[in-house]
Amino acid sequence: MFGALARLFRAKPPEPIWLDVATLHQRLAGEPAPLVVDVRGPDEFDGPLGHIEGALNAPFPELAAYQQEIAAAGRPIVCVCLTDKRSSAAATQFAAAGVEDVAVLLGGMKAWREAGL
Repeated sequence: MFGALARLFRAKPPEPIWLDVATLHQRLAGEPAPLVVDVRGPDEFDGPLGHIEGALNAPFPELAAYQQEIAAAGRPIVCVCLTDKRSSAAATQFAAAGVEDVAVLLGGMKAWREAGL
């Protein structure tokens, strides 16, 4: 019975925030600018869609190796991928690790490029 109660009252990590392209574009011009963490592979990061200027490439399968560096940056974090599947999973990992200010770019790089950015 105690185990069931513990599961009921276990604190869940905060859900990541979802940002649209316009909001991210606006936040990148502000202070402190968020750290954009692009979780695509290097081939995608440097591929036809390119990447958001200043983004850190931390491929999703290797994300754990970058977590300390990213958390130590002391800036809000926005996770980006091709659409928003891997970046959503990455943001959830960050939140579970105790990172509080983490967001996901809704629609990913496809949405960013469709907006002409």
